[in-house]
Amino acid sequence: MNGHRPGSRRLLTRAVPAAAGAVYGAVVRPRLLTWGATPEEAARAYPGDDLVPGAHASSTMATTLPAPPAEVWPWLAQMGCDRGGWYSWDRLDNGGRPSAERIVPEWQHLEVGQRLASVPSGHAWFTVAVLAPESTLVLRAQLELPSGRPFDARYEPLPRAYVDAVWGFHLRPAPGDRTRVVVRTRGRGRPRALMRIMDVLYNEPAHLIMQTRQFRNLRDRVGGMI
Repeated sequence: MNGHRPGSRRLLTRAVPAAAGAVYGAVVRPRLLTWGATPEEAARAYPGDDLVPGAHASSTMATTLPAPPAEVWPWLAQMGCDRGGWYSWDRLDNGGRPSAERIVPEWQHLEVGQRLASVPSGHAWFTVAVLAPESTLVLRAQLELPSGRPFDARYEPLPRAYVDAVWGFHLRPAPGDRTRVVVRTRGRGRPRALMRIMDVLYNEPAHLIMQTRQFRNLRDRVGGMI
């Protein structure tokens, strides 16, 4: 016999995952949700936050790009699967089509209410919810679950299962003719318990992977490294 009682092994089996979960919740997850952002950036309110009151999921990530807001904005203005792409992992969010590597004049027009395709088929989209050129771009997605059908809460009752989320880009001038880009997400949905599980297990890690890739590719583009 190895000297360990069966009850002790069961206790250890339960304690290790519980301890790992506690460390993730207390240390890892807060850093994941505020990647690159200062405490002040993470704590402040941004335009578009009020579109999702009572959000049960939120993140604030940030980076500094080597160009002024006037030069960063055109890259954001042409985002969309039906336009310049998303500058992230193109095989995952742009149907494998490379995101734009130059500014395209015909993709520069944006207006509130405009739809930007979020999938290559065009069957789902983000809606431009808040727009202040060279300063703020907030995109909103409202999707029925599990179908993924877009809906508009202004004209339709909330589905039994849905997600309502915003993805906001906020530009601020930074020293050295650079731009501080703060990306704020907020989301809510139901069933709420399932949404919380999906956020922790999938949505939050996936957003970190995609957002940091977008930051890197935007940095290369505005810095003229392509």
